[in-house]
Amino acid sequence: MKKLLIGNEAVAWGLYNGGIGLVSSYPGTPSTEITEFLAKHDDIHSEWAPNEKVAMEAAFGASLAGMRSVCAMKHVGLNVAADPLFTLSYTGVTGGMVVCVADDPAMHSSQNEQDSRHYAIAAKVPMLEPSDSAEAYAFARSAFELSEKYDTPVLLRMCTRIAHSQCVVDIGEREEVPLKEYVKQPSKYIMMPGYAKQRHPIVEERTEKLKALAEDCMYNKVELADNREIGIITSGCSYLYVKEVFGDDVSVLKIGMPNPLPEKMIRDFAAQVKKLYVIEELDPVIENHVKALGIAVTGKSLFSAIGEFSQKTIREAFLKEGYPVKDIPEAQGDAPAVPGRPPMMCSGCPHRGMYYTLVKNHITVLGDIGCYTLGAVAPLNALDSTLCMGASISGIHGFNAARGKETEKKTVAVIGDSTFMHSGMTGLVNIAYNATNSTVIILDNSITGMTGHQQNPTTGYNIKGDPAAKVNLEALCKALGINRVRVVDPYDLKACEEAVLEELAVEEPSVIISRRPCVLLKYVKPKTPLQVDMDKCRGCKKCMKMGCPSISFKEGKARIDKTLCVGCGVCEQLCAFGAIGGKNE
Repeated sequence: MKKLLIGNEAVAWGLYNGGIGLVSSYPGTPSTEITEFLAKHDDIHSEWAPNEKVAMEAAFGASLAGMRSVCAMKHVGLNVAADPLFTLSYTGVTGGMVVCVADDPAMHSSQNEQDSRHYAIAAKVPMLEPSDSAEAYAFARSAFELSEKYDTPVLLRMCTRIAHSQCVVDIGEREEVPLKEYVKQPSKYIMMPGYAKQRHPIVEERTEKLKALAEDCMYNKVELADNREIGIITSGCSYLYVKEVFGDDVSVLKIGMPNPLPEKMIRDFAAQVKKLYVIEELDPVIENHVKALGIAVTGKSLFSAIGEFSQKTIREAFLKEGYPVKDIPEAQGDAPAVPGRPPMMCSGCPHRGMYYTLVKNHITVLGDIGCYTLGAVAPLNALDSTLCMGASISGIHGFNAARGKETEKKTVAVIGDSTFMHSGMTGLVNIAYNATNSTVIILDNSITGMTGHQQNPTTGYNIKGDPAAKVNLEALCKALGINRVRVVDPYDLKACEEAVLEELAVEEPSVIISRRPCVLLKYVKPKTPLQVDMDKCRGCKKCMKMGCPSISFKEGKARIDKTLCVGCGVCEQLCAFGAIGGKNE
């Protein structure tokens, strides 16, 4: 059966047909769809875990039990899961185990451009890297066999372009893989020092076997052309750019297994071309390997280590080298000019009222990872920092410990409900245990928002939308040692201000839960749009300070777009002249 698939769906099909029995993940763009597509198959166990570390450990447990398992995450999620990954390299697997990691060159939806190939090298585990959806399917399906044959977890590296671009994939049939027998093996799976020392030599022996595999496998291939003036070693989506620029006119060594890298294959390829180039996005992983072999090569001196490449990037680089590159056909027709649209929170976003309150009262705000990070942009400019999942809570503790009374009364941390479950709880324990007068605001919009509305432990539903255990945030915060916990509606500006000022004034840690469901949830029904009474509007622009995309300013008066307004009423509370309200005609 042939289907047109995005890369992530192709990975899901490859894993499913490869005999997966369990997938556990935390959503993170650009990896999220892998797990969402797998969850459509009712004959396997699918789940959203609270964070990536938990997901990887759950996948390990399934592998230990003899089942083929998977966890998927974005590149920064692999940081969270690095602890189990490095030791999993020592223990190996029983059932095949695949770790899907999706990098995000150009940071379309991420806080850094981390190159996950370094993790494969450091953890000494094999990594596969497809260049399109067809390879994504084939590599994912074969990864289980690779895992079991070499007794290792296998990293499958995607990137934003491959994850979300499409091509035709020939989907085969599912392989039903029975549970392998569970046998207690203390020296293999109990990683205390005595046993771990015995496992390290096994890891090194495995690496040598994988190096031999890299010389002759389905993942790496040589495409020799008649023209041997230049040769290009490349991988991932860079391979597609090379082919679009050069076609079959240059010789290419395509690397589909970036760890471990082949040696003889590279030496043989280099010997057949006059000048050698390496084209790879982000860090010079392949380039450094080639140079370590004593081979002259051009790489990052010509191609940047920052951002994504494109056909244009490669063409222009080789033109500078004096190489006669053919023209790339331009898109036909004149594209209409599209006005720029800065990132912003949605109309009626429940976070806006709380942010407005914090900005109004000149509060320092340590932020976190989620759609509420958009509060950092104009006109709110509400945030002072965003580091990683959970860092707002840990950060405010250190901030207040450093500055004491100077900041305790005018600094808060903000964190989403899903992010709090991911990495915020331990930070809150630290605040309670080590006693700083820190105020944490949990922005509870009842969903995991920015990655596309996935369930989490606070919503009461699992990955399939079935009822599940629901964490009570109020009870949880109190159980973690916080005595002062209160809930406010962020649409009520007066209540928000009272809560913030009162909690900042007390001499103990506190939590404010700003609770209202995301306006984009299907069960949230918008209210009647508001309107502006032009006779009452004084043109003061106070309503513009919230940054609501429903409100604009024209001819000295505010305007409300009835196609966007959800009737949240926050702007109505701001207008001192009663110009906003009623039904928008």
